[in-house]
Amino acid sequence: MDRLIFHIDVNSAYLSWEAVRHLQKTGEDLRIIPSAVGGNPEKRTGIILAKSIPAKKLGVKTGEPVSMALRKCPDLILVPPDFSLYEKNSKAFMDICRKYAPIVEKFSIDECFLDMTGTSLLYPDPIEIAHHIKNEIRDTFGFTVNVGIGENKLLAKMASDFEKPDRVHTLFRHERPEKFWPLPIGDLFMTGKATAETLKKHNIHTIGDAKNAGSPALCAMLGPRHGAQLFARASGEDDSPVLAEPEEAKGYSISTTLEEDIKTAEDAKQVLLALADSVSARMRADGMQCSTVTVTIRSLDFKNRSHGETLSFPTDVTMEIYTHACRLFDAVWDKVTPLRLLGIALTNLEKEDGAQLTFFTDEKREKEGKMDKAVDRIRSRFGTGKVVRGGIYKTDLSVGRKYKAQMENKKDSK
Repeated sequence: MDRLIFHIDVNSAYLSWEAVRHLQKTGEDLRIIPSAVGGNPEKRTGIILAKSIPAKKLGVKTGEPVSMALRKCPDLILVPPDFSLYEKNSKAFMDICRKYAPIVEKFSIDECFLDMTGTSLLYPDPIEIAHHIKNEIRDTFGFTVNVGIGENKLLAKMASDFEKPDRVHTLFRHERPEKFWPLPIGDLFMTGKATAETLKKHNIHTIGDAKNAGSPALCAMLGPRHGAQLFARASGEDDSPVLAEPEEAKGYSISTTLEEDIKTAEDAKQVLLALADSVSARMRADGMQCSTVTVTIRSLDFKNRSHGETLSFPTDVTMEIYTHACRLFDAVWDKVTPLRLLGIALTNLEKEDGAQLTFFTDEKREKEGKMDKAVDRIRSRFGTGKVVRGGIYKTDLSVGRKYKAQMENKKDSK
């Protein structure tokens, strides 16, 4: 049976989700004016996480410092990020997807894969049902998505990146010569800037050029593993399955994929602080504590490495989790290899009221715990962006100039 895969991607997710809320409150649509999500608007610090099309036309870029964006566009409307809102919207649109597909894989907070293989009796026309899903999400929630259709995950994802917004595109194998191979090599999924530049030096400018070069030539340029993987992607081949998330979860995890590489421990630890802040707050909201912290890193060859540690007693304190995460990061990273993903997982959970207590009261720990809960209450009432840890949004935040932060929250337990 031929496979049939959909990839659904929210158009400018963070900006769209903020725009829907802003529209309901003020009647003003952030999507049609110069606007952006990111950083601390009052202090002009942090980075741009998402921008509207009008802001893009004025030169505002995702991943650049807020101060630089404001110099380009002084009238830019800035909205601080609210990841609890994004997680809520993420779950909502994926719940609609699960109505139509037997298997749905959450790929990130704003995109998922649907395995529609074998559904032809229910949905004889895949393009028609794709439009139906797209329109239901738009009409229900007020934001738009693109749907890509292909015979594997790679082709479906590439198709969803075609013309936006609010579109359905196909990229079947027979359409590769027209739609896929003429694309610039930098557009090939999982091909970074450095790899694209290396290939261009060898006169490989399109995806078709890479395919025609052959695997041995690409392996000579990029190394055996990277070269073989790129050749498979350039050929449009991908046999990876769509993986459904388990129903029951035993932990909380969060990760961010970096548009540009992290190359220093200082930059990485600023990201880890933001991750620890977000995932520990979600765990506290459920009245849970963890006894195990795990840090995951992903290098340019897309190889993941993880390192975990079991604590002497359970905790829900952000700075304790962050301290353990930094120690784990130092142990797992070789201090040389550039990184493209960082993640933190909290497992081995128990209810807060049942957690083992230390014999002596640690005043600092108690103070940190009270501060965390006070911050949680403020954020719950006024929004996540109202209180931001100073270590995340430093004025000279170097990591803010280096990557596009796309928080991928994955709540693994209710």
